Amino acid sequence: MHPQITVRPAVESDFDAVARITRNSYLAAGYFDDADHPYMRKVQDVALRAGQATVWVAERAGQVVGSVTLARAGEPYADIALDDELEFRMLVVDPAVQRSGAGKAMMAAILEHAKELDGIKAVSLTTGSTWESARSLYYKTGFARAPERDWFVPGTDIKLLVYRRDL
Repeated sequence: MHPQITVRPAVESDFDAVARITRNSYLAAGYFDDADHPYMRKVQDVALRAGQATVWVAERAGQVVGSVTLARAGEPYADIALDDELEFRMLVVDPAVQRSGAGKAMMAAILEHAKELDGIKAVSLTTGSTWESARSLYYKTGFARAPERDWFVPGTDIKLLVYRRDL
């Protein structure tokens, strides 16, 4: 689908690039005001994340240009996954190459992978209510809103929207 982009498991030498891309993507999109926000510090700790979840990268011409984290129900990085769902989080593309196919390539890889997992019948995700470009990608790849599952970031009034795609 995207021959110039390879989606593969992250290795330790990718962690700095994943942290940088995650930080730059979230800040460029206006999701957070600075990289020292507690959540931003957490998502930039890629070694911790990779020890508790599956982290993939999108690579083009030997350069990491994107990343995504996968989790199943009950795993530390699963916020909303039901028993029959693969959840993905923190799908990010380097702001310098956004809209170049990396996000679509990662989405295709996630869906293919989910179809191969025993007991998985759907893929789910959470996104912010103002994250227009992300929501556009999810709609284009067949995800539908699951508003009955929306939730608030604990201790805040920030509402997060849940999407699901049956396989």
